[in-house]
Amino acid sequence: MVKKEKPKVIFTVGKRKDAVARAKLSAGSGRILINSKPLEVWGNEFGRMRVKEPLMLAGDLSKKVNIDVSVRSGGTTGQTESVRMSIARGLVDFSKSEQLKQKFIDYDRNLLVFDFRRNEPHKPGASKRGPRRHKQRSKR
Repeated sequence: MVKKEKPKVIFTVGKRKDAVARAKLSAGSGRILINSKPLEVWGNEFGRMRVKEPLMLAGDLSKKVNIDVSVRSGGTTGQTESVRMSIARGLVDFSKSEQLKQKFIDYDRNLLVFDFRRNEPHKPGASKRGPRRHKQRSKR
């Protein structure tokens, strides 16, 4: 009996602030869908340019891969950053290329590395002003 080879499929996750993007990469013709919309229609112009950065750095590899991204939560910028991170991680996993990984890190480390910064929680007594803000006092 001949074993049928499964098509290569990679799942990756990208996170930024509250936004979470889950990408599925499979061999194909270079189609990119974000929340079931083509990249050319999704978001604003600046966001589309940011998402295209890892694709331009990958070169021909991006034309051999179909990418389907599902992104939830956060604002527009957080979603954009999480989408580009999930795409970059997926391209590195799909190609298994250390050269591509180094190229992404040299260009922008946040393409592959999670940004752990979060908001500081409010402290007791500092309602509605922020975690460290105090009431203004007169010196005289």
